[in-house]
Amino acid sequence: MQVENGKIYEGTIKSITKYGVFVDITNPENKRIMGMVHISEISHSYVNEIRDFVTEGQTVKVKVISIGENGKISLSMKQAEPAAPKQQKPIQSKPAAALKRDSKPNVWEPKKKQPQGELTFEDMLSKFKQNSEERMCDIKRSTERKNHSRRK
Repeated sequence: MQVENGKIYEGTIKSITKYGVFVDITNPENKRIMGMVHISEISHSYVNEIRDFVTEGQTVKVKVISIGENGKISLSMKQAEPAAPKQQKPIQSKPAAALKRDSKPNVWEPKKKQPQGELTFEDMLSKFKQNSEERMCDIKRSTERKNHSRRK
């Protein structure tokens, strides 16, 4: 009898590679069978370095994910154990000032103009660019109107 797809077995890690670990599992008939746990099936969290999670000779529980036609056995450590419950972020209440600010209806208000003497160079440059773009749009619009009226 071979190992069964979907069953959980206990095994010993025999070797560790960059892409996964090879596990020696023992089936009910005490036959030793080698399978591989891919790096993506080691833990529920991200695995960058496999040796941070397992060591050679360590006993682990593995679930048989698939058995290939060529006899290769794919295993999973993360499916053999239930996932740790995701911790929810605690709900933080807003301070009273934030609640007052949020209670205003969403109404657009124009930006308050700073006196010319208090503007920084970046503010003046930004203002110049905005005015320049507005003028260019006006010129294009009026040119298009003139061209459009001549065509008729």
